[in-house]
Formats: sequence, structure tokens, C-alpha cells
Amino acid sequence: MNDAAMHVLRVTDLSGVLANALLGGVLARARGFDLVGFAVLAVVSGLGGGIIRDILLQKGTPVALVDHTYVLTALVGAAVAFLVPIRGRAWERSFPVLDALALGCWAAAGAQKALSLGLEWPAAIALGAITAAGGGVVRDVLLRQVPAVFGGNTLYVTPALLAAGTMVLFHAAGQVTAGLLVATGVGAGLTLLSHHQGWRLPAPPAWSGPVRLGRPRPAGTARDEG
Repeated sequence: MNDAAMHVLRVTDLSGVLANALLGGVLARARGFDLVGFAVLAVVSGLGGGIIRDILLQKGTPVALVDHTYVLTALVGAAVAFLVPIRGRAWERSFPVLDALALGCWAAAGAQKALSLGLEWPAAIALGAITAAGGGVVRDVLLRQVPAVFGGNTLYVTPALLAAGTMVLFHAAGQVTAGLLVATGVGAGLTLLSHHQGWRLPAPPAWSGPVRLGRPRPAGTARDEG
């Protein structure tokens, strides 16, 4: 990978960290958290996916803990969200773009890191998606709410999977640098398109009968009447 591509991906990566750290701060403000709460949600939102990926790979200390720029960027996002109420049209327009670029970049980088360590394509695609969505899942769990990626929102994991799959194809062709750039574009483009078009995965069909989750009654046991 040439230096120019590395620089572009690093800038995009850090922009995504900042955007998602700001989102963590916005959620912390909505919950009335103190400064520690802002910092925790910002770090988890911005760095969680990459840390989970690196722990699963078991190949040294997670990058976010070695390169202090990542943690500092997340803390800057927390500080900005703490000091400045983030809202308005500028935020609503800029955040989806930064978030989409981060998703594409994280998915491509996660898949490429797995491939570079000798993992096969299914693991690479999975780790690409985990890198892109893991931080948001952990953040939502900390807030005691159903993770947004589980449904009811526009496509997020699906673009990450397709971006990671694109990276796998380019890696197989020996075009890693081009693959990182194209895969980032695929993930970001699909995320933005689904955001603007309101694309969602289909929900399961509704069942007509009631759902019973109780323990099955042993055979021969009379049913209580009342």
C-alpha cells in the first residue's frame, strides 16, 4: 500500500472515530451523564469495533491502545459534545457522511487485517463487519437498549458486509491498495444511499396465533380451569 492511500485511510479512520465519539457524547448528554460518562461512551463508540477485532485476532495489543492518536481523537469528541450542544442542520448533514465513510473504512481495514494474518474469507468478512458495527453495539448495550443494528433502522451491517466482501475480492486479485479505496467507497455509498432512500431489511411475518413461552405441560396433566 502506498503512502498516499495510507494517509487517506488514516484520515478517514480518525474522522470516523471523531464522528462516532461525538455521537456517543450526544447520547451521554441526552441521558444526563457526567464527564466520565461522556468519555466512556465516546471511546466505546469510536474505538470499540477495532478493539474487539484486534482482541479476536490475538496478534498483539489493539491498535487503538498503541497509537495514542485514536484515544485522543475520541476524547476530543467527548469534550466537544460535553462543552457544546451538538444539534442543528450542519450536524444532521455532516454526521451521516462521516459515519458512512467510517463504516466503509473500518469494514475494509478489518477485512484486510484478517486476510493479512492468513484468515480465510468468511472470517475476514465477519471481522470487517465487527470492526464497523462493534462499537455501536457495545455502546447500546451499555445504555441498556437494543442495539440499533438489530433492526428498525436503515441498512448498516449489510453495507459493512458488502464492503468487506469487496476487500476480499480485491485482495484475492492482489490489488490491496485499490481494494481498500473501492471497498471504503462501496460501504460508504451503500450506507448513505440506504439512509436517503430509507432502505431496511424486511421484518419477519406476523404470526396469527398467540406466542406461548411457558414450560410445556407433561402429558396426562389436567389443565387448571379458572
